[in-house]
Amino acid sequence: MDYTAKINVVRQRIVHACERAGRHADEVKLVAVTKYIGVEETRALIRSGITDLAENRVQVALPKVKEIHENVCWHFIGHLQTNKVKDVLPYFQMIHSLDRFSLAKEIDQRAKKMGIETVSCLVQVNVSGEATKGGLKPDEVRPFLESLAEFSSIRVHGLMTMAPRVENPEETRPVFRRLKELRDSLQHIDFPYVEMRELSMGMSEDFEVAIEEGATMVRLGSVLVKP
Repeated sequence: MDYTAKINVVRQRIVHACERAGRHADEVKLVAVTKYIGVEETRALIRSGITDLAENRVQVALPKVKEIHENVCWHFIGHLQTNKVKDVLPYFQMIHSLDRFSLAKEIDQRAKKMGIETVSCLVQVNVSGEATKGGLKPDEVRPFLESLAEFSSIRVHGLMTMAPRVENPEETRPVFRRLKELRDSLQHIDFPYVEMRELSMGMSEDFEVAIEEGATMVRLGSVLVKP
């Protein structure tokens, strides 16, 4: 199995979206969501040049992650229960869904017990206000970042959001724009262990709009791996 052709098409779409926004394509990281595929297909993605992979369910991800020993970066992008932190930390290099104090506390405590010096995280923000989506409200983000000062194992690198599923991707633009505005408003504040740089936003249906609005990471699954 060879995903090279699909990846090339997607990378070209990323380039064009960056050009429309006056950005460079190397500002955007392609994170391939592998929840739809098995171990061999995932290895084929890696052979095709993918270096960042993502999963959203711990019980599905672990057998796959444990079997793949290639030098890649694993991202955890789903809701993370506190009792699953111990399973995620040894295998995932970035958590995109930090969204509550209890989770931050568990990550910090587990990391210290495991001898993991730092855990890279993004704070999940529910910009759209949908009840079915996780994340902090935008006005909760600053006090949450302040509350993380006691957790020396956590490094926050930016924000993540999920836009509503809509037929017209243009309808997601205000959501992505709001997240960037929020990130920008927090960049000048000196929070301990926080570097407000990344914007993880945009999926297969809307990643070009997300890039035009400032995404630095796009999480793509079906556009890469589904027939």
